[in-house]
Amino acid sequence: MDDGCRTHQEAIRGGCRATPSDGHGCGHESARAPGLDWSCGVSVLVVSGEPRLRRLLHGSLAPRFALVETAGDAATAEALLARCHFDLLISALHLPERPAPEWVRELRSRGTTLDVLFVAKHNDPEGAAGVPDDGRSCLIVEPFEAEQLLVAVRRCTTGRKAPHGRRTPWVEGQRNRPEDLIVGASAPIRRLCRLIERVAPTPSTLLVQGETGTGKDVAARAIHANSGRSGSFVAVNCGALPRDLLESELFGHVKGAFTGAHQTREGLFKYAHGGTLFLDEISEMPAPMQAKLLRVLEERTVRPVGTNQEIPVDVRIVAATHRDLEQEVAAGRFRGDLFYRLSVVALRVPTLRERAEDIALLARHFLAILAPTMGLPVPSYGDAELQRLGRYAWPGNVRELRNVIERSLLLDCLPSGCLREAPVDAPSLHQDEPCDLRLATLEQRHIRSVLQRVNGNKSQAARQLGISRKTLERKVKAWADQSPTGV
Repeated sequence: MDDGCRTHQEAIRGGCRATPSDGHGCGHESARAPGLDWSCGVSVLVVSGEPRLRRLLHGSLAPRFALVETAGDAATAEALLARCHFDLLISALHLPERPAPEWVRELRSRGTTLDVLFVAKHNDPEGAAGVPDDGRSCLIVEPFEAEQLLVAVRRCTTGRKAPHGRRTPWVEGQRNRPEDLIVGASAPIRRLCRLIERVAPTPSTLLVQGETGTGKDVAARAIHANSGRSGSFVAVNCGALPRDLLESELFGHVKGAFTGAHQTREGLFKYAHGGTLFLDEISEMPAPMQAKLLRVLEERTVRPVGTNQEIPVDVRIVAATHRDLEQEVAAGRFRGDLFYRLSVVALRVPTLRERAEDIALLARHFLAILAPTMGLPVPSYGDAELQRLGRYAWPGNVRELRNVIERSLLLDCLPSGCLREAPVDAPSLHQDEPCDLRLATLEQRHIRSVLQRVNGNKSQAARQLGISRKTLERKVKAWADQSPTGV
């Protein structure tokens, strides 16, 4: 990997946002405040034989993403893929050498798993019909606005999951049913989906409640997807942002408004204009900000820090919390008037204990989406094994189930053998081996497994692992030096 790509990868792993200030487009800015659901860590490769389209895509994406590279043909793109890790490939449907879907299928056959967003002409229905229905491909049709492109990229990279773990091809502007985003077939989930379908198209403010890890953010995304709103879905965790930054992040600020405000910056309300702003963990918002948010909800204007100017905004608010807000109001920790303003309609996401019949479906879903990212084949665990997971209490809900499935793939054991309180009849596949859970050991085991599956091809393994070949070679050499046998 050349120095430019290595610099990009360090920026991506460090959470930086890169802008095209030098030859490689890697002028580092400081990372955005923690807690934002933003695209600062995503790297994008644009491929098109049309300079116009390359300039359009690069100009729209470069200010927001860690790395945006362009290529005029498939051969140049493959050279970049060999040198750098990319999260998303954006390709015109027709490339100079051959149709892009044909090229992407060949890449997939060689082990490349990155997501692909195809760009089609509005008068090319036959070409659009050739987009692979492989669960990792999306489609956007020209002409489109820059904001529509950003929404399409966000949806493609965050993964619009369909039931049974397969992603459906997604077209900008297409309305998806809640069932296309929320995995589950139990009665509580069906009731939630019906309620989302009913309230999503309305402009009403919504409050999503539920225990930690139940998937409140997924419900919020389903609400936005069914709202018919053309703007972006923007998420912020109110508990993860420092209190002195929250107002600036939400409303923006002008240059010189406070120490460190070196330039004017638009807030998240502005970015979410025409779309949905998801305020996660709203109960953690400090009291002064609660009053300012209430004013915004009532007047539909925001006032950036450092100015008295009122800016109109068209934003649908979806708030979420794992706390009982009525109790928080009674205890004086949350404003009652804001609570009643937020809870025009309240939705409750059920716990995993209440939807135990969904556990096997969710487990297979996570196996299907996690195994390919690790360079592993999808295991075929039997129904009996997966049913054992139903005997666990799941205090961490769906998030804990996902972590257990990921741990089972890393440790090469059955999922129920990786529970913190494993059932007595669910042994690990390697009961006779000591279980070394050190991070360095798990990393070494995983990298060796990927190398074995690609027959020692270090370039291919590095691409699947999302690291540079030099980093991979350095790790392998270090392990060899530490081994008494030199292997």
